Amino acid sequence: MENLLMKEKVWKHWHLSKELKEVLEKAPNVILPEKRDELIELSVGGKDNLTYDVTYNVNGQDVIEAKVVKCKNGIAVNYQDPYMRRRDPNCMVVNNIAMTDKVTFQERFKKDFAPLRQETLDWLATNEIILVPFMAGGSEYGYPALMAAPKNAAFFAASIYDLQGMIAPEDLKTNFAPQAIIYVAPPFRHLHFEGKQVVVHNQQDSVHEVFSYNLYPGPSAKKGVYGVLLALGLKEDFVTVHASTVNITTPYDNDISILHEGASGSGKSEMLEYAHREEDGRLLLGRNVVTGEEKYLALPQGCKLQPVTDDMALCHPSFRKDNGRLCVADAERSWFVRIDHIKKYGTDPNLESVTAAPKEPLIFFNLEAHPNSTCLIWEHIDDAPGKKCPNPRIIIPREQIKNIQNGPIEIDYRSFGLRTPPCTKEHPSYGIFGMLHILPPALAWLWRLVAPRGFGNPSITSTGQDAFKLESEGVGSFWPFATGKRVDFANILLDQFMNTTKTRNILIPNQHIGAWEVGFMAEWVIREYLARRGQASFRKLNLKPARHPLGGYIPESIHVEGTPISKKFFDVTKQPQIEDEGYDKGAKMLEDFFKEELKLYLKSDLHPLGKAIILCCMDNGTVDDYEKLIPGTCLLYTSPSPRD
Repeated sequence: MENLLMKEKVWKHWHLSKELKEVLEKAPNVILPEKRDELIELSVGGKDNLTYDVTYNVNGQDVIEAKVVKCKNGIAVNYQDPYMRRRDPNCMVVNNIAMTDKVTFQERFKKDFAPLRQETLDWLATNEIILVPFMAGGSEYGYPALMAAPKNAAFFAASIYDLQGMIAPEDLKTNFAPQAIIYVAPPFRHLHFEGKQVVVHNQQDSVHEVFSYNLYPGPSAKKGVYGVLLALGLKEDFVTVHASTVNITTPYDNDISILHEGASGSGKSEMLEYAHREEDGRLLLGRNVVTGEEKYLALPQGCKLQPVTDDMALCHPSFRKDNGRLCVADAERSWFVRIDHIKKYGTDPNLESVTAAPKEPLIFFNLEAHPNSTCLIWEHIDDAPGKKCPNPRIIIPREQIKNIQNGPIEIDYRSFGLRTPPCTKEHPSYGIFGMLHILPPALAWLWRLVAPRGFGNPSITSTGQDAFKLESEGVGSFWPFATGKRVDFANILLDQFMNTTKTRNILIPNQHIGAWEVGFMAEWVIREYLARRGQASFRKLNLKPARHPLGGYIPESIHVEGTPISKKFFDVTKQPQIEDEGYDKGAKMLEDFFKEELKLYLKSDLHPLGKAIILCCMDNGTVDDYEKLIPGTCLLYTSPSPRD
């Protein structure tokens, strides 16, 4: 596509800043790819190359940021620095954004951003530049955007292409006016930020700029775009929630939909996976970390899954039907899927099949790879000898995902995921949750404000704190990617819960249920259970309040295909390793954490109902108290009559 741009310079007719047009004029070459294949070829330095080192000059020395290998099933990208293999939770800073609670560039780095911005543009002008025009949030409901990156960062450009799509050159009108622009300048993390990932969100006139000073797609190609959607949505009074979504069909042709939210690592991608089975076909419910005992569930036939969203669920105003249900659509063209739990062949046959023989070459991250070999998703790269990288990833286009469902979908169950550590009397923790908790809407809203990051998060770099320590990912669990004010997002989410009371709210933990290690089996089993019971309300007679109000209600028992699941998987006080003593100590940790985090939202501009809900928590309110604040349709208070 060089001839089109270099001879006709079509970007001259776009609505770009004078500064950017000057950069494009000065650059030795500007590339607007016609097809994805061009970017894949450029990622390895040309069609005939099998390997390519992404190298930048830093103070006179060449620094290799990443190595790219051409495999039979795609390209594999591996960063030389293990730190670059996952997102730094503190990578975002903001500049020139008036209404924000985020740390500003000036506050963090004690200098003005303007000179660095100009230096970035000047550096880009010395490079061959790849342009990728796209619609942030999707072609139908999204916003026009543009990415500018150096040519040797073609794999990063290909990631944007996959994650958000690209506007075809023939469809670009002369009035193309991007509302967001991503500038990529990888060596600046060494030149200005001591090797750290930094992503600067800068408001420039009517354009939201994102300066990506690193080459890991997570903070910028993916979450950078997410930040743009949150910023633009805030102006229009809606959010893009941090959630996966799946439509589920039982063997009896019943359908339900589940939206699963939570911090990174809370089971969003896993909600879209079929349950991992043992060699004999059974499901391993869990393994007791103290006794070694194992519990299994025989499930002859699982439900059919139709994935809808993986991580970014657009709640666009045009979806609202005033029927009491939340409605969402996917904000991405491809999914950035974490595969740390796939450690051997046969773990997930569906995903293994898709990735081993894809319709188009895929992009792999943090996986062992050799030229002309097949990149295998269970062969994770070592961060250090004998220590596997916890964040191997693949980008999978939606069209390559089996049974994908398009378009807006109404939500039956809105779930929240939490990574929980093991809990015992001797070593109490917040791992006090059973397989399923039913939450009144007001309480469900509180969970979105606090959004615990949870135990052993594989998606972000270590903060140097104990893996058992509770940390908050912030309002909506999308706060690390947002540029605005917490309270503004809290108000939008509250309005959403107030207007979607026919969508039921639940909480599902993963990793541990008390003293039992469960991985993601809890959400897979509960998914099967909810699909089979359909959209019926829960009978309050079959529920009891959790020992601590933050846990809402828990079922007395459940059956899956006629098989009862032990009460100790729902009420962890029934586990002899925990009992009331271990539970109460863990609950106190959780309660103190909630109360401390909720103080951030007690502002004058918080909705009065929101203030009442938070004060309910501060005053140790009961589950019934939360129910009264936002009445829902989740529960039946009496048994139905025989006629019913």
